[in-house]
Amino acid sequence: MNRFLASPALLTAFTLLLLGTFFRVLRVEVAPEVLPNFSPLMASALCGALFLPGWIGLAVPVVALLVSDLLLNLHYGAPLLSAQLLWTLPGYLVAVAIGWSLRGRTGLIPVLGGTLAASVFFYVVTNTGSWSGLTAYPQTFAGWVQALTVGLPGYPPTWTFFRNSLAGDLLSAAFFVVMEQALTQRKARVIA
Repeated sequence: MNRFLASPALLTAFTLLLLGTFFRVLRVEVAPEVLPNFSPLMASALCGALFLPGWIGLAVPVVALLVSDLLLNLHYGAPLLSAQLLWTLPGYLVAVAIGWSLRGRTGLIPVLGGTLAASVFFYVVTNTGSWSGLTAYPQTFAGWVQALTVGLPGYPPTWTFFRNSLAGDLLSAAFFVVMEQALTQRKARVIA
């Protein structure tokens, strides 16, 4: 374990997590209208839990979410901690739990399946939270379906946010491939 903490694989994992966190914040500053909701933070949460050792694999992705939320709330002039966190945090915690449960499994297919499950869960929970928290939505089954599909008038349909977030989440595949390569190189150096 201690050798892993000082390894290039751990440095790679932390770098990818930092990039995912800051991409989420910088995209809003640089190109907010391009691919709204596109962010590799969910991929970072899932793969961070998959590859980082022990409690670090649980804590670092959650801290990354909280730091990026604080920075985004500051950017938008919103309260630093908002009720929206009650809708988003469970989605990221599920991604972390899925990543944690995939430890020891090999192959890209389980990671992609876990990513899809985390993405769908996040989408349903956050849109249900919006439906229940915004008076603009009728508090009926039809209002909930509206929150999950077309959203509110004057805004892009919510399904486009799902499409964009799923595209960002699927970067877990790239994260996985990079980490597998780093771990393979580490094993090759240990054998040599």
